[in-house]
Amino acid sequence: MRYLERLRPFAQDGLPAVALAVLLTVIVLVTPHTGAPDVAAVLAGTLVLAVQRRAPLVALAVSTACMLGVAAHVQLGPPVAFPVLAAVFAAVSAGHRLAAALAGTVFLGAGLLVDLPGADASGGTLQSISLLIGWFVAAGVAATVARHRQAYLEEAEQRAAEAERTREEAALRRADEERLRIARELHDSLTHSISIIKVQAGVAVHLARRRGEDVPPALLAVQDASRDAMRELRATLEVLREPGGETSGLDRLADLVDRSRAGGQPTTVTITGEQRELPAEVDQAAYRIVQEALTNISRHAGEAAAEVRIGYGDTELVVQVDDDGKADPAAPPIPGTGLLGMRERVTALGGRLRAAPRPDGGFTVRAELPLGGTP
Repeated sequence: MRYLERLRPFAQDGLPAVALAVLLTVIVLVTPHTGAPDVAAVLAGTLVLAVQRRAPLVALAVSTACMLGVAAHVQLGPPVAFPVLAAVFAAVSAGHRLAAALAGTVFLGAGLLVDLPGADASGGTLQSISLLIGWFVAAGVAATVARHRQAYLEEAEQRAAEAERTREEAALRRADEERLRIARELHDSLTHSISIIKVQAGVAVHLARRRGEDVPPALLAVQDASRDAMRELRATLEVLREPGGETSGLDRLADLVDRSRAGGQPTTVTITGEQRELPAEVDQAAYRIVQEALTNISRHAGEAAAEVRIGYGDTELVVQVDDDGKADPAAPPIPGTGLLGMRERVTALGGRLRAAPRPDGGFTVRAELPLGGTP
């Protein structure tokens, strides 16, 4: 495709140049007293127009010189000026107005001296020269208008791009403001409550040990969960306040599974494929999917065993969490914000999510995340 784009200017200029070369060559061949040098000069003066966009001054110089040579030897009439007119138009369009004016003046002056279109008793020479002058002026004016129009279009595109950047910057500022607002709300509404839970659980564990009593596993799980919740909340607030902050990924999967086991939930992990660094958004989404799936198992399936499977593929990461609970395949699905959040994460990455009861009992969550990141 890029190769065709590079060839487009040559096609736009090359085809007209070839057509003009054929036309003038035919005229030369049917004109008496012409020979191979005239044909060669016509071909050189016309085919050089194929590069008039990339090298307008070269095309102008070669075309003017060649066609002057032909005009000095053979009286072809006004058609001999066509290649020079095209070269003048290209030169003015490229901003070389002085060179174009000089070439046009030289060509017209030389043509007048050598009787370019052919003299006759009725003043045909003066009329032909006047006609050529009009053509050259028209070519210069048309090229100037085209150049100004192109400059206007480029300026309009630049203004549109600048306006788009301004809108994007405004959207980013609004997103930053909303992110900071959410961070403040989370801090004000959750930090205090989680801190109280953590402190009370710690006090209860301390008193039980001080009295020589066995600390209930559930109380230890509450203490650990509150500590982890505070750490997760702090990490979330850091991400909200600083977009470039670190986020939880599969490198913390072991901690997540340990917390699940400490809460009384048997959990196993199976990893297949070659482990490697993942795109940040995929890594974070995989961690959050496992976290939400384990939370749902603990909440809805009690002490059901959970199996976490992570599969590293060539083009996608497969995350699957199964449990052996008593989910009924025939029961209607119960909507929840957890599954909705997982689906939104997966959809944003262009992946697929399946969350449904298994035919033999239990529930499965399977996410297929493209390793290319966001689509």
